Amino acid sequence: MAPSVSIRSLLCALGVALLLGGGAAPLSAQPPRLSAESEVSMVTILPGDPVYSMFGHSALRVHDPAQNIDRLYNYGTFDFSDPLFIPKFAYGHLRYFLSVVPYQRALRAYRQQRRPVLEQTLNLTRTQRTALFRVLQVNARPENRHYQYVFFFDNCSTRVRDALEQALGDAVQFGRRPRPDATFRHMLDPYAANLPLVDLSFDLALGTPADRRVTPREAHFLPDYLFEAFAHATVQSGDTTRALVARTDTTQWIDGYEATPTAFPWPLVAGWTILVLTLGWTGWQATTGRRPGGAGDALLLAAVGVTGLLACFLWFVSTYAVTEHNWNLLWAWPTHLIAATVLLWRPSAPGLRTYLAATAVGAAVVALGWTWWPQDLHAAVFPIVLTVGVRTGWRALGGAGPRGARGLEG
Repeated sequence: MAPSVSIRSLLCALGVALLLGGGAAPLSAQPPRLSAESEVSMVTILPGDPVYSMFGHSALRVHDPAQNIDRLYNYGTFDFSDPLFIPKFAYGHLRYFLSVVPYQRALRAYRQQRRPVLEQTLNLTRTQRTALFRVLQVNARPENRHYQYVFFFDNCSTRVRDALEQALGDAVQFGRRPRPDATFRHMLDPYAANLPLVDLSFDLALGTPADRRVTPREAHFLPDYLFEAFAHATVQSGDTTRALVARTDTTQWIDGYEATPTAFPWPLVAGWTILVLTLGWTGWQATTGRRPGGAGDALLLAAVGVTGLLACFLWFVSTYAVTEHNWNLLWAWPTHLIAATVLLWRPSAPGLRTYLAATAVGAAVVALGWTWWPQDLHAAVFPIVLTVGVRTGWRALGGAGPRGARGLEG
């Protein structure tokens, strides 16, 4: 799967296109009827090491040996050769498309990525299999195959479900499972366990829409949960209702595979290390009366200001709905970039001390209300907020004045 945040850092199997290519198999104007020997399967590719594969992937396989058909229909394809791919991604204009590739070729690509492949053969009648096949063929036409990727609600995983429902209508029913009993944000956490920086990036970029509880149907945006949903779904033919999945096979396994091993939480450790060093530095200044320049504090404010500027871009400029209403702006003020410049070049500027005092008060409010905010802020942010409060409070007490002034300065 993929964003996805990209936050895609938040993205669904982005690199598959590089290995599989974006070309579609030739499509006949009138898709044939599948034979009695045919099978249609939902294929789940487990997460891989690269960031683009961290969520896994879902696709549909159509296999009809009588007609020499064995194809993988992949809704997670994108055009990485587009020179504007990065700007479009940042803005939220993600044009994905349905590609069709030979199944064995796809398996080889996933083996190169060292990713296991699971296959759920669907318990469909010949007529239902043909209906799904024809929907896929129509969707794969050049004029139909592109769609606007929306990480939580319209991605390579949900499109598999939607194609099945488009073909079968009310005959297929998804039950109340899975029930993740979690927010979108918390559902992403296990997949970023081995990527601490990506996990931090998600929490900095995603706003309060990601803190809503996920419904069973919405959980389908993750391939693991779509796999479970298929396992508990039913399909009807005439008066007969049966399980949607006839059998589940491990088509490809990788020895020693571990999807998301827990990594050392270095952003959290780094945050607390910065705070401890800051407290020691500030204490040293207080006891010695030394007045170093403002480069360190300017760098701190600039880093926080850049974070706030990116959060504003994702909220007010990009088209991502899940990055709106971002409470990280309580502590990451974009105006800190201006304050950092002033502190570095004009530390005696009027109003700077007042600004730093307001920053210190704001940091204290954020820290005191940490568990009460409607958005789940990343744990590594807490010591940074305290660091900002300590340094700006210290300078507001006397360290922002001119170098010739008496009093405390750091």
